[in-house]
Amino acid sequence: MAEKVSYDAVVVGAGPNGLAAAIRLAQARLSVLVLEANETVGGGARSTELTLPGFVHDICSAIHPLGLGSPFFRKLPLEHYGLHWIQPPLPLVHALEAEQAAILHRSVAETADGFGASRRSYERLMQPLVEHWESLADEFLQPLLHLPKHPVRLGIFGLKALRSAASLARSRFEDKAAQALFAGLAGHSFLPLEARGSAAFGLVLGMLGHSVGWPLPRGGSQGIANALAAHLRTLGGEIATHTKVQTIDQLPLSRVVLLDVTPLQLLLIAGHKLPTSYSSRLGRYRYGPGVFKVDYALSRPVPWRAKACSLSATVHLGGTLDEIGDSEREVARGRHPERPFVILTQPSLFDSTRAPSGKHTAWAYCHVPNGSTVDMTEPIERQIERFAPGFRDCVLARHVMKCADFERRNANLVGGDINGGSAELWQLLARPVLSPAPYRLPVPGLYLCSSSTPPGGGVHGMCGFHAAETALRDFFRDRI
Repeated sequence: MAEKVSYDAVVVGAGPNGLAAAIRLAQARLSVLVLEANETVGGGARSTELTLPGFVHDICSAIHPLGLGSPFFRKLPLEHYGLHWIQPPLPLVHALEAEQAAILHRSVAETADGFGASRRSYERLMQPLVEHWESLADEFLQPLLHLPKHPVRLGIFGLKALRSAASLARSRFEDKAAQALFAGLAGHSFLPLEARGSAAFGLVLGMLGHSVGWPLPRGGSQGIANALAAHLRTLGGEIATHTKVQTIDQLPLSRVVLLDVTPLQLLLIAGHKLPTSYSSRLGRYRYGPGVFKVDYALSRPVPWRAKACSLSATVHLGGTLDEIGDSEREVARGRHPERPFVILTQPSLFDSTRAPSGKHTAWAYCHVPNGSTVDMTEPIERQIERFAPGFRDCVLARHVMKCADFERRNANLVGGDINGGSAELWQLLARPVLSPAPYRLPVPGLYLCSSSTPPGGGVHGMCGFHAAETALRDFFRDRI
């Protein structure tokens, strides 16, 4: 007699992708269990006190244009579970010398007005993307190997996106502020700005800034994960935290298993089940640079030279296109830049729940070679002081996270890589391997649903959604 199946589906990992996969399966009236190694759900979307009591910090992600723009999350009633998005007056500010700044406004025209001779070029580049952002988001948040619903729009976008960020910025913009703003956007790719495909990140993040803003969740990124978990439980799904999975052999019986892990953990957990040829391909998977992050408890707001910096939760610190290019090129070569490109968030300016009255929180991070052990606090603070003299006088406490600290808190952040693998062009296509169904592993009933599958890193849940859709088509077609 066949052994009774305990669950229709077991999901390993309660990050945004694991929770999204579980929700999609539960929507199909399947019994679902989610297992999470940490004491709290969230993966890269978790918040806690890191510096002093009462100061709430985001452990990893903090600002979420993709969270608000996600085609799947937009369909979920997450606001019913306490998720509240805060929109700062400005989505993004890029600090420049003296009291100058390049500003990304919600309005394309207003943004372009700050770029002098490049005004028309910026409008021609961004306005068509913003007008069609929903259809474009649906396209680029899919596997690259898919039949597009909007082939013409996607093709026009692709002609721009497949370029390097440096060449696009220099060819499109004479204005140095416009070049710097685009370089900072593209810098989120963790790629050298000369790399093909790096322009895509600048275009997508700029488009989202104009379309949905760069919002933050009230109370911290944990609010996103908590809302997803609450919705899953409402649908009948179960979640067990503090349950580390060493091997898939220890899992409860189920018809399908979805793993919100990267290739390294996949090999550790399920390598003995995988064909040798597939395991070899996973072994060649490339992880990207890591991050070095400092969380701050502050006695007062950051004293920016450029007043506009106080109107955004996100500030880019890196100077010109050339400076940011130098920084990211150094990291790609395995070096630590003296003047790193720094991404800083200051959520307590707009969310009073993050710090005691009159006090503030901020975090700043820079890219470093994968697995770096170098303390980058001093270079980061030099960059902050460059644009906000007197910043160090505001610091009440610091909490430093090196690459190993990220990986210790979340095993998916291999070597401090927060994106689940390098975003170089080939690996966006072959993620984790080249396949028309990258979520389906070569073992019946086993699926990968992490950011190591398309569309890659970010708090959007689309990797989990697509993996769940694949499992539904394979095993539960009657429930679709």
